[in-house]
Amino acid sequence: MGRTLLFAAIGSSALLIGGAIGAWRPPSRAVTAVLLAFASGALITAMAIELFQEAFRQGGAWRAGTALIAGSAVFVLVDTWLDRRTEQRRQAGLAVGFALLAGVTLDGIPENLAMGVSLIEGASMTLLVAIFASNLPEAIAGAERMRKAGFAPGLIMLIWGVTGVLLAAAVVAGYTVLEGVNPQTLAWPLGFAGGAVLASLADTLMPEAYRDGGPSVAFATALGFLLSFLVSAV
Repeated sequence: MGRTLLFAAIGSSALLIGGAIGAWRPPSRAVTAVLLAFASGALITAMAIELFQEAFRQGGAWRAGTALIAGSAVFVLVDTWLDRRTEQRRQAGLAVGFALLAGVTLDGIPENLAMGVSLIEGASMTLLVAIFASNLPEAIAGAERMRKAGFAPGLIMLIWGVTGVLLAAAVVAGYTVLEGVNPQTLAWPLGFAGGAVLASLADTLMPEAYRDGGPSVAFATALGFLLSFLVSAV
């Protein structure tokens, strides 16, 4: 349990760190773009190896595939709803900020559940690296957009802090509640997380990174993928 709490704290701390940076001392858009691109690469590895491959292995093609599509669909629906709700403040970037928050939450809860499950048999460093690497720039970019939309720094920190607590609780739940659950049942949250990750990459992370960083962010994406893959291979 001590190891589980440590992993939960490390993964979720990126949201508090990123939220604080974005609310008070946001970096340049180019730096944020590089961080988002790096996170995209890391998430590609985690999605393919730690999430969907495990969902496929434990639940078969139809369970993993159905869960993947469901995760993508839920993210797209929530993101579309957020776009409509914040349309009048789009110039301030509020829609992007809450889209990033939605991405962190929708793919983060199943991801953290999966990390908790993986801790039953041993530490999943790949997921931890990918989750931290993705949470940090997403929180920075999301908090920065919220700040420009007029949100007070204290409110921004509250939003990202509550999200961090929720995701940390998901790690603990994965370790304590899902231990001993039928592997076919675990395929659903794993596949759902993979779908939400894919949708957030295509819808928010990669477009934002390219818009602010240009073609050169491709190198950061490749580096993130390589680092995450090497960690998974150790």
